Amino acid sequence: MREIQASQITDVVEKLCIEANEHLPEDVKCAIKNCRACEDWEIAQGVLDKIIENYEIADTQCVPICQDTGMACVFLEIGQDVHITGGDLADAINEGVRRGYDKGYLRKSVVKDPVSVQFQRFAFQLGFGTLGVVMLRQVFQKLLV
Repeated sequence: MREIQASQITDVVEKLCIEANEHLPEDVKCAIKNCRACEDWEIAQGVLDKIIENYEIADTQCVPICQDTGMACVFLEIGQDVHITGGDLADAINEGVRRGYDKGYLRKSVVKDPVSVQFQRFAFQLGFGTLGVVMLRQVFQKLLV
């Protein structure tokens, strides 16, 4: 059985939150540039030009790409023989998201239980928080006999 420390998961999620918000994948950049090349409407061309300028600045200066609100979605595949030690998996992921958003200066737009009475009373003290959506898939290994 393989053991993974929850703190390792937190560290990796933190790093990936920052990286994903500073550097678009090349295929996404290419798709945006292709859309710009095919666009005939002047206003849409201007919008796409600003998006390209924004991701180029983010890439070179390692700053977040201009963001709208959203939430972190973590897609996790874990083997059947993996054991998480030193903490809860979901807590480790959410802590990584929280740290990544703090250290990466990302917009915090998701809170736990935003409709509760307690939240409504103390929202000004709590501020906005971060909470990731975790998609977990257990991967089963085939044994070769």
